[in-house]
Amino acid sequence: QVQLVASGGGLVQAGGSLRLSCAASGRTFSNYAMYWFRQAPGKEREFVASITRSGLSTYYADSVKGRFTISRDNAKNTVYLQMNSLKPEDAAVYLCAADKQYYPRWGSGDPDYWGQGTQVTVSS
Repeated sequence: QVQLVASGGGLVQAGGSLRLSCAASGRTFSNYAMYWFRQAPGKEREFVASITRSGLSTYYADSVKGRFTISRDNAKNTVYLQMNSLKPEDAAVYLCAADKQYYPRWGSGDPDYWGQGTQVTVSS
């Protein structure tokens, strides 16, 4: 089992920044690719970003490319999502996830493990 705890969400003005964290415990963190997803009210869950086990490769949804950065610190068992130039349409519950396989754009189905989510609200 891998337990994931996301934090760092909050209320920010449009154009502002937030840094989300997702702390992992349980099995060996570096064995898992990590993902960030988001879900806004009334909308389907959306892939945001992914990072390989080593952290050397990343991939982003077009909607966040150039504004968001995913990174990981395997020594701290933590994955991050730095979000800059936030827009009202970025408002959602952000969820981190872990999977033994790396799929850059994720695709369909559920990752092996989900975190509980952290709320991001962007005021215009």
